[in-house]
Amino acid sequence: MFVNQITLQNYRNYEQLKLGSFGPVNLLIGQNAQGKTNLVEALYVLALTKSHRTARDKELIAFSETSAYIGAEVSRKYGDVKLELMLSTQGKKAKINGLEQRKLSDFVGTLNVVMFAPEDLEIVKGTPGIRRRFLDMEIGQVAPGYLYHLQQYQKVLVQRNNLLKQAWGKEASIQVMLEVWNEQLAEHGVKIVKKRKQFIKKLQKWALEIHQGITGGKEALQLTYVPSFGEADEEDEAVLLDRFMLKLSQVREQEIRRGMTLAGPHRDDLAFSINGREVQTYGSQGQQRTTALSLKLAEIELIHEEIGEYPVLLLDDVLSELDPYRQTQLIETFQDKVQTFITATGVESLNTGRLKEAGIYHVHAGQVEP
Repeated sequence: MFVNQITLQNYRNYEQLKLGSFGPVNLLIGQNAQGKTNLVEALYVLALTKSHRTARDKELIAFSETSAYIGAEVSRKYGDVKLELMLSTQGKKAKINGLEQRKLSDFVGTLNVVMFAPEDLEIVKGTPGIRRRFLDMEIGQVAPGYLYHLQQYQKVLVQRNNLLKQAWGKEASIQVMLEVWNEQLAEHGVKIVKKRKQFIKKLQKWALEIHQGITGGKEALQLTYVPSFGEADEEDEAVLLDRFMLKLSQVREQEIRRGMTLAGPHRDDLAFSINGREVQTYGSQGQQRTTALSLKLAEIELIHEEIGEYPVLLLDDVLSELDPYRQTQLIETFQDKVQTFITATGVESLNTGRLKEAGIYHVHAGQVEP
């Protein structure tokens, strides 16, 4: 997978940009707040229709403008494809080769990217919500059907929570409606949980191997799904459905008292351990960084395994955060294999001896010059 050209209009601080002739490795060099991150973010948004930095699409549109445009020409193993995403205050529209897509989930997965940014350390040491978002965004790239069930689940969850907030003292009258929402919540919830477990099992295989390579075989990394119902390794949908419904019946009174849904994939988590010790609580900062790095490198291999070609790698101001050894490990992973875009304030902070034949682009005030 290879990005040949990108076009931006009214995207953040880019009024108009058309940039092409990209190579396998592309260095975006410039001072802070000039637009380096905005450029790699645009590729991420084009891939997933969402930003990794904000949940508000309005922030992606240039100040005083009502719409923004991201376009790219991408080479894939089955041929070239033109991708377009229009962002406006009314919503998003996506096109593939000029044809507007009925659903955004039909568009996601046409361009596959792996983003590695300083905030990705929060996947390891941050809140469960950050880890769930990580799972949802990455699974959605390789399994578009997952996004459908996730969207339906979130719609049902809102309706069910609204019902629970009105349920205090009315348990008998809301029982029938609650059972209807329970069935719909469980129907979509078990598919989400099953897909997450399958994804984590595949990610574990690659992450363990990569982490051992980085640590010279001294550390074994283990990823574990932490569900709010059922067992961590159970994948049978019928069994999951029974256990989800049972859990909902067990917490029913507590849910009515609190006015919220207390079981389901929106409450699940992902745990990391090294040599049997939990990384979030007991790991050193170096171990947490290596865990995050191993996860991102594992993502690259997993996507290749799933779709038969490598994704585009976006490294946003992370190489300078890594020591020379980890820089080398990361660079050797993508060198000659994965098209990569790297942002940095200067080349002096990078292990440029290993970044052979890298193209350098200078970014200043929303302008980019080779």
